[in-house]
Amino acid sequence: MKTPSKHSRVVLVPASLLAFFLSALCSTAAQAQDPQPASKRVAAASPPQQPAQPAPSLAANIDHQVSRIEKLMIEVADAMPEDKFNFTPESLKIPGSDYKGVLTFAGEVKHVAAGNYFIWSTVTGDKLAEGLFNDGSGPDNLKTKAEIIQFLKDSFALGHKAAATLTPENMLHSARGSTRISMATFVIAEAYNHYGQMVEYLRMNGIVPPASRAKSD
Repeated sequence: MKTPSKHSRVVLVPASLLAFFLSALCSTAAQAQDPQPASKRVAAASPPQQPAQPAPSLAANIDHQVSRIEKLMIEVADAMPEDKFNFTPESLKIPGSDYKGVLTFAGEVKHVAAGNYFIWSTVTGDKLAEGLFNDGSGPDNLKTKAEIIQFLKDSFALGHKAAATLTPENMLHSARGSTRISMATFVIAEAYNHYGQMVEYLRMNGIVPPASRAKSD
């Protein structure tokens, strides 16, 4: 029997290994056709990063809160008809109720405005005009709906002025026995309290509050 020479020997390559070499060859050819480096191809596929937005300042944050309650208060005050502006639940004589001596709707609006002036002036340093606060009742000479709503709007203008003066450095400075930041935010919370009462006054007169109309329509 004749032994095969080394030149006639055949080496069998496994099919799996052959497939691996073919795949690598195709990949190398594809990369050769793309002139961009791999790092640039990855960067091009990634969405651009948006720059981080700076956090709002203390003054901007408080001013935003003032704007929110300002909008609600002016809308709810304007929603009450002129002939109902002196409405009080006491007039309904609801059995078992005790509304004697509560503020009228107009009284609620004036009280909020007077409180705004009284408290925010401690932050701005403004001196209140004589009779403006009037023990929380506002000026006695304001009678019409237009006059009272204008008084309310003007009081919120002082709120924006107060917010603009606040900084991290001065927010804990003394203000009428408290701090400037406490006074600036307390009056906002107090306004929400009276806003809730005014909403009930509207409901008692069959009026849907403006903030609820989008949901009820």
